[in-house]
Amino acid sequence: MAAASSGIAGTSPGLPLRAGLIGVGMMGRHHARVLRSLPDVELVAVADAGGDPHGVAGGLPVYSSVEELIAHGIDYAMVAVPTVHHEQIGLALAQAGVHAMIEKPLAQDSVAALTLAEAFEKAGLIGAVGHIERYNPALQNLRTRLANGDLGSVYQVVTRRQGPFPARIADVGVVKDLATHDIDLTAWVTQQNFASVAARTAFKSGRQHEDLVAVVGQLTDGTVTSHLVNWLSPMKERVTIVTGERGAFVADTLTADLTFFANGLIPTTWDGVAAFRGVAEGDMIRFAFPKPEPLRTEHEAFRDAVLGKDSDIVTMRQGLTTVAVAEMVITSAREGRVVVAPTV
Repeated sequence: MAAASSGIAGTSPGLPLRAGLIGVGMMGRHHARVLRSLPDVELVAVADAGGDPHGVAGGLPVYSSVEELIAHGIDYAMVAVPTVHHEQIGLALAQAGVHAMIEKPLAQDSVAALTLAEAFEKAGLIGAVGHIERYNPALQNLRTRLANGDLGSVYQVVTRRQGPFPARIADVGVVKDLATHDIDLTAWVTQQNFASVAARTAFKSGRQHEDLVAVVGQLTDGTVTSHLVNWLSPMKERVTIVTGERGAFVADTLTADLTFFANGLIPTTWDGVAAFRGVAEGDMIRFAFPKPEPLRTEHEAFRDAVLGKDSDIVTMRQGLTTVAVAEMVITSAREGRVVVAPTV
């Protein structure tokens, strides 16, 4: 799942780009803030069937439908509505010739995700998915170091994504909402696809959708993965640990910190300490690097793609792959078996 360089040669719109926002809930508020701050972009209108109770529009026109937003005249749209509406809104934008970035997951199922990907491809439009973790500075730095061979062979990727239940999520469970972050980032940082998954879920909140999942996976190169995701924890945790022949990287995407724990070269002669700590410890390094806001970096990449520049975006095809793996996870948990990815 390599990041894609996208752009439409010779079709750069005029500046500033006229952007529209569809959905002004929790995430929509953040998208509006970032869109207003982007050079070469003007947020011209918003749309939400429920109006704008939080005042996100700030004096801009507020429409109740995507059709009205399109009629206002926009070059591209940010779609931040509930997942169940992604397909209908995305298809309307593609038919109107409007580029779009759709919040993750791309769609409620892989059939709808494929429909969206094909619609934007056939229309020659830039279609992207808002998998924001790819733009977290810690994970971007980690991916570069893995690609450079700093860890040597990769053995295992472990992610933990835990926190309280968000009342704003009602149409999907924790697998398609939160776990799609871990599916996408794991494939992206390792540059491998998922070959198989085995999962268990739990339903503890009285909702029809799962609120806890534990997944063991294997990537196409044999790397073993483990993902613990829930909406049941009182603390918030966003951690990715990549272990390999030279040690382990730990990325905390809440703080955007990346730490390397090297395998030790000096044996521990104090038997009590050696028994407690296990593997000999080496150096521990917490790296220093710039930490721009991931949401802004994501929007900058999409803006550049719309302008016809080479830019790393999460394509709809990649978003489709993530939805398909999420469906494998749900199937595995429901049927109590290992699910193997279809051979392409």
